[in-house]
Amino acid sequence: MAAPESVPTSPTVAKAYQSPPRRDASWQADRPGEVVGGGQPTGPRLGSPGPDQGYALKLVHQFDGKLHLVDGEDIHDVESGSVAIAMRRSSIFGRAPVIHDLTIAFTVFGFLDPKAPGELVAARRQLFEGVHIPVHYVESRAVADAVHEDTLRMTPGQVEAAYQANWRDLVSL
Repeated sequence: MAAPESVPTSPTVAKAYQSPPRRDASWQADRPGEVVGGGQPTGPRLGSPGPDQGYALKLVHQFDGKLHLVDGEDIHDVESGSVAIAMRRSSIFGRAPVIHDLTIAFTVFGFLDPKAPGELVAARRQLFEGVHIPVHYVESRAVADAVHEDTLRMTPGQVEAAYQANWRDLVSL
């Protein structure tokens, strides 16, 4: 049976590591799909790129049993929409999502408030409906884009205080 070249052929002879041959030219971004010149493109439906954004999918389970939903709201929609908000917030700071990103996402739409205002509940039910379904990417982006960037730059404490004062100042519905 064949063995890789790194495996010694004799137990008494060890093969040492060798670097690959040196290249004369520097690396070039010449493959299809490489982002060159000017950075990541921005615009409608292009999302909010950032490092390790999938980590928000792991963090969202820290809120299991803590969210206050009403009849007709699907937990999968709520989690998916809030993860989109968290990923947008983390990309603003150029880092992976952290628990505070999700805390802000859930706070803004009243999911952590057992007595959320009726107007907000009605608006979020319509906004979040079906966003967990992959073909509803546009709707998911609408959820993330509904939160003002100024809101996303606040701390969780500031968002909580602003939510209590007037939740309408935090989102565009």
